[in-house]
Amino acid sequence: MRERILDRVRKLLAKAERTDNDHERATFMAAASALMAKYGIDTLPPVGTRQTPGDRIVTLPGPWAREKARLVSLVAQAVRCRPLLIGRGDGGQRVHVFGFAADLERADLLATSLLLQMASGLARVRVPEDVTAVRAYRRSWLLGFTDEVYRLLCEAESRAEAESAGAGTELVLADRRAEVARAVSAHYPHIRMSVPRTSGSGYRDGVAAGRRADLGRTGMPAATARELSR
Repeated sequence: MRERILDRVRKLLAKAERTDNDHERATFMAAASALMAKYGIDTLPPVGTRQTPGDRIVTLPGPWAREKARLVSLVAQAVRCRPLLIGRGDGGQRVHVFGFAADLERADLLATSLLLQMASGLARVRVPEDVTAVRAYRRSWLLGFTDEVYRLLCEAESRAEAESAGAGTELVLADRRAEVARAVSAHYPHIRMSVPRTSGSGYRDGVAAGRRADLGRTGMPAATARELSR
């Protein structure tokens, strides 16, 4: 079942990648993201089954390392993982992600794809002529892209949960959230929240690009695209 669903997702994404029609791409994207969310529900264990959350540390190289790390963090959060930005190390910004195996798998697949899409989107950005702070505009574009992708992913997850419509599902999800929270607290008893700054037009343009993102495209190369690596 797992491989069949993932195979269907890959085929939908391949179609989305090949088409130049925005409407078709959006249709394939919606179907693929819905299947990914359904996969997250279908892999839940029965009520009362005990599982242990896992964790992994992801390192995002600079520049734009903090913006990449934020994308990874919000994608992970959208699919029921708990991410923490833990600062610089190993040549980049590090994100420590906690979650159960199937959700960590989904977070990895989506984040890998969306990092590539964010890079290619930034490559196509034409900064308005009246913008003098070009780097600030580009940074706000990245933040807007990330926030919109996060919103779309959360919507897909919420629909999948609502369609399951079972008290058992709600209990399992609540239990898993508590387990993940305990795992995070064991590693990090003191957590500080931060909010990035944005500038209006770049952020709005990034949001618009995020709406057009293919939420499950695969095939992240060894290095991110040039616009995210300089």
